[in-house]
Amino acid sequence: MRSVNVERKSRAKSGNQTVRPAAKSRRDLTAVQPGSARRNEDTGAMGRVAARLSLFVRRPMMALCGLLLVLVLLAALLASGVIGRGFHTVGRGFGVITADAGFGISEIHITGNRRTPYPQVLEVLGMKPGESIFSANLWSAQNRLNRLEWIASAEIHRRYPNAIYVSLVEKRPFALWQPPADAKGEALITVVERNGKPITSHDVEKFRRLPKLVGAGAPVAAADLIDAVQGKRAIAARIAAYSRVSMRRWNLILDDGVVVQLPETGWQKQLDALEHLIVDSSILERDVTQIDLRSPTHYFFLLKNGDKKDVERGKET
Repeated sequence: MRSVNVERKSRAKSGNQTVRPAAKSRRDLTAVQPGSARRNEDTGAMGRVAARLSLFVRRPMMALCGLLLVLVLLAALLASGVIGRGFHTVGRGFGVITADAGFGISEIHITGNRRTPYPQVLEVLGMKPGESIFSANLWSAQNRLNRLEWIASAEIHRRYPNAIYVSLVEKRPFALWQPPADAKGEALITVVERNGKPITSHDVEKFRRLPKLVGAGAPVAAADLIDAVQGKRAIAARIAAYSRVSMRRWNLILDDGVVVQLPETGWQKQLDALEHLIVDSSILERDVTQIDLRSPTHYFFLLKNGDKKDVERGKET
């Protein structure tokens, strides 16, 4: 029995010599990984932002009032000119710096202005010597040039460091047009392009050699007829004006006052007939005031004494 007791005591002593950490102490330790503290902080910041956003979601009227207040403040600043003056001041300072650095406008080259005076182009450009080449508003200047009456198109380019090149294409005058008189009895003669668009009513006496058009709608439809008449030497030498009748057909007014009535269609062949009457029959040497070519079978003539005469085609003398 003692041996048993001794053996138990020896086991007890050996057990006391081994020291192990208590399980409870291991549970009390928290695992900390690198970066976990930063993520916790980020999560907290996002949480605060989400909380504020949720406040606006729960209270939409508060959000709307805040947005409205911001817009009112911006509108007040724009209306007062504070923002505009700030940008203008910054731009002016930049322009001074670049001009001092050698990028100030000192040359303006203009080409294509045959009828538009050079000083007028400079005035419309609005560019001053020494102005920064970067601050020059080419788009705005180009639009102003395109509004001039003789300018068909304009292009403006920068040539660094200090030159502006302006290339102009002017409208080409094609004819003079006298429209129907207005309520005051006035009808300003206008220079028009080939497509019928008006150019100017100033200094039209400079273009007195151009074909003369009379009547409503004449400029739009005149190009083909004028080209055809220019191909007939006898008619072209005597033509004084082209008169549009009821916006449907043409009368030719010759230099001695003779009126030649053309049909609405097929007038090309009637020009051949008129050329034949002038050259071969010397019709303009007779007492004729009106020649009606609208009939396909007969010529009709109105004489100066008021008499009328008709001649079958092919039998004229």
